[in-house]
Amino acid sequence: MGWVISQLKQPNQKVPPTTGLHPQECMERTWPLLGHVLEVKNRKGLFSHLSSSSQFDPLTIESKKAATVVLMLNSPEEEILAKACEAIYRFALKGEENKATLLELGAVEPLTKLLTHEDKTVRRNATMISGVLASNNDVKKLLRELDVMNSVIAQLAPEEEAVVHEFASLCLASLSAEHTSKAHICAQGGLEPLLRLLGSPDPDVKKNCIECICNLAQDFQCRATLQELNAIPPILDLLKSEYPVIQLLALKTLGVVTNDKESRAMLRENQGLDHLIKILETKELNDLHTEALSVMANCLEDADTVTFIQQTSGLRKLLAFAENSTSPDIQRNAAKAITKAAYDAENRKLFHEQEVEKCLVALLGSENDGTKIAASQAISAMCENSGSKDFFNNQGIPQLIQLLKSDNEEVREAAALTLANLTTCNPANAKALDILEEINLSVSRKNKYSEIAYNKLLNNNLSLKYSQTGYLSSSNIITDGFYDYGRINPGTKLLPLKELSLQEPSDLRAVLLINSKSSEVSPPLSMEDRSSDTGYGRSISSSSSLRRTSKEKANAGFVSPTEEKSEPTSGRNTVLSKSATKEKGSRKGRGKKEDEKLKEEEEVMLVPKVIGEGSPEKEWYPPSDPIFSFYVYEVTKTILPVTNIREQIVTLAKYVAEKMGGPIARDKLYEFSWELHISELKFQLKSNVVPIGLIRKGIFYHRALLFKALADRIGIGCSLARGEYGRAWNEVKLMDGSRKGMIGCLPPPEVFIVDLMFHPGELMKVKSREAELYRFL
Repeated sequence: MGWVISQLKQPNQKVPPTTGLHPQECMERTWPLLGHVLEVKNRKGLFSHLSSSSQFDPLTIESKKAATVVLMLNSPEEEILAKACEAIYRFALKGEENKATLLELGAVEPLTKLLTHEDKTVRRNATMISGVLASNNDVKKLLRELDVMNSVIAQLAPEEEAVVHEFASLCLASLSAEHTSKAHICAQGGLEPLLRLLGSPDPDVKKNCIECICNLAQDFQCRATLQELNAIPPILDLLKSEYPVIQLLALKTLGVVTNDKESRAMLRENQGLDHLIKILETKELNDLHTEALSVMANCLEDADTVTFIQQTSGLRKLLAFAENSTSPDIQRNAAKAITKAAYDAENRKLFHEQEVEKCLVALLGSENDGTKIAASQAISAMCENSGSKDFFNNQGIPQLIQLLKSDNEEVREAAALTLANLTTCNPANAKALDILEEINLSVSRKNKYSEIAYNKLLNNNLSLKYSQTGYLSSSNIITDGFYDYGRINPGTKLLPLKELSLQEPSDLRAVLLINSKSSEVSPPLSMEDRSSDTGYGRSISSSSSLRRTSKEKANAGFVSPTEEKSEPTSGRNTVLSKSATKEKGSRKGRGKKEDEKLKEEEEVMLVPKVIGEGSPEKEWYPPSDPIFSFYVYEVTKTILPVTNIREQIVTLAKYVAEKMGGPIARDKLYEFSWELHISELKFQLKSNVVPIGLIRKGIFYHRALLFKALADRIGIGCSLARGEYGRAWNEVKLMDGSRKGMIGCLPPPEVFIVDLMFHPGELMKVKSREAELYRFL
C-alpha cells in the first residue's frame, strides 16, 4: 500500500505517517489520500479510458500482509470475505506463531461473526479457521468470552458439508478441554449432534467428535446425559474402525464413562465385554491393550462382569496379560483391574481360585515403579481373602519390605500400607515387625514410610507396642491374648506368649495376661452359671469378707482339701500342689491350729492348671481366666448402664481397687506385700505368666492394666501409660461440666489421671501436684 501511495502522490503532497500504527488506523489515514491522488490523475487524463459509468470495475489486489487481509474480514462483499478467510486459513496452518499473530491483529472477533453468515462458502471458510485457531490457548479463552458455542454447534447440523462438520467438531474438541466449556457445550445440546456424527463416513469427523465426547465425559453431568442418549452402542462401533486413533479414543471414552455403574451395565448389555476380550486376544492390536485393560478394570467392579469373564476364560487371560506382558503399562493396568475387582468378596474368591497371588508377587519385581505401586495395591485388596493372605505372608512380605528402600516415594508409601494391611492380626506380623524394626534402627535405611508401616503394625500388636513404647492410647483396644511383659529395649525381641507360658518361673517380672476366652481344657461358665453364682471368682459385694467359705473357694477355681474329690463348679481343672498332695494323708491326728495353718497354705497354692501341660500333641491355648471373664460380666451389667461418663469412671476405679486389695495409705505403701503374693502365683502356676484375674494384691501397673482392659470392654475411652519403678496410670478425657448447655464453641476436654491406689475414683488433673505425686516417686 505504501508503494502505491509513493507512486501517485504529488511532489509537495505530505503523506500522513503510518509507521507504528495499527493496520486499521493506517488504512483510515491512507485511503483518503489515495482517493485524492486518483482524482487528480484522472483530471490529467490518466484514466480517461475508464468508463464514466457509476459502476466500479473489478479490482484485483495482491496483498502480502496479514493485517491487510484481516481488514477485509469487515468487507460487505461475500467474495472478498470468502477469499480473505481462505488466505487466513492457509496462514494459520503454518504454525502457532501465526495463530498468535492473527489473534493480535484482531482476526478472531470478525471471524466469529462470519460463523452465522448467510453465504455458505463464507460460513464454511470461517468455520475452518475457527477449528484451526481454537488449538491456541489464548484464542480458546477469547472464544469463550465471545460466547460462540451456539454458533459452532449449529455447524454440526445434518445439512452442512462434511468439511464443516470436521472443523466445527475440531473447534469443539479444543474448547472441551477446558472445564467451564464442558458444561456449556452439554447445556447447549452439543452431545446429541456429536453422537450422531460418530456415524459419519468421514474419519476426521469421527475422530474429532469422539475426542470431544471423551473430554465432555469427564464431567459427571455430561456422563448422565450420555447415558440418557444411549451413547454406548455408537462408541462401541468405533472399536471396529480401521483407524487406531479412533479406536484408542473410543476406549478412552469408555474408560471414563464406565466409572458409572449404569454405563457398565449398558456396556455389558451391548456385548461390550466381547469387544474388549477380542482386542486383548489380538496381538496386532497391542497398542490398544492398555486402554482396553483400563475399561476392563472398571467393569470388574461388578460381580456379574467377573462371573461372565470367568465363564469365557477371560479372567485367566487377564492374569496372563499381567504376568507375561513385557509392557509396563499393560502390567500396571492389569494390576489395577485386579485391585478394583478385589474389593468385592466374591471376586476375591474367584481370583484366589485362579491363583492371582503368584501373578501379583511377580509384579512386585517389576522395574517399573507404576507397576510396583499397582501390584502393592492389588495385594492390599486381595489380603482380605484369608487364603490369599496366607500366600502373601509366606511369599510377599520380603518383597514388600524391599520396596520400602525404593527411591520412589509413592512406591514406599504403597508398600508400607500394603505391608501393614497384610500382616494385621497375623503371625507374620511379628516377622514383619522384626524386619521393619531392624530397618528403623539403621540410620541409612530408615525412612518415614518404614516408620509408618512399623507404627501401623504396632497398633495391631499391642503387647509389643506397650513393651516398647510404654503407652496405649484410647484407640488401642486391649483384647484377649494381650500380655504385659514389661519394658524392653529397642532391638530386643519380645517372645511369644506360648514360649513365655512354657518357661519355668524365675525372678523375672511376672507377665500379666488378659484373656477372657475359654480354652479347650477349661471352658467358661455359661451366663446362667455366672448370674446364679455370685461367689464365682470373687464376691461382688463391696462389704464381702476377705475370708470365704470352702464353697466360694471352689467356685473361684480353688479346691479345699476336704472337697478335692468333688468337681469344681467353675469347670476349671484344678490340681493340688506337690506339698498339698504329700500332706493329704497325714492330717489325721494333727492339732486344730496346725490344720488351719495348712489349710491357708493350700488356699494360696491351689490354682488352675496352666494350659500347655500334658500332651505336647494338643494345640496350645493361652491360660484361661474365668475370674477376669466374670469381671467383664459384672462391669457390663452394673457399670455400662450408667449414663454419666464421670460416674462410670469413678465406679470402675473403685471396682478395680477392691479387686486388687483395696485402698492403700500412701505412707503404708511399703507395707503392702504384693511381691510375695505374685511370687506365690508364679510358683503355683509353674510359669511367669499370670492371668490378671488371679491377682488379689496389685499395685499401680496391675491396677492400671485391669482398669484399661475393663474400660475397653464397656466403651470408656482411656489410655494406659507406664512410668518408672512399677508406676503406671490411666488418663481419661472429660468435658467441663460447668459449660454444659452453653451455646458456641466448647473448649477441648480436660485430661485427668484416675487414682486406683490411694483414693480410688478420685480424678486428678494432669500436671497437678496430686497427679505428679501419683505418677512419680
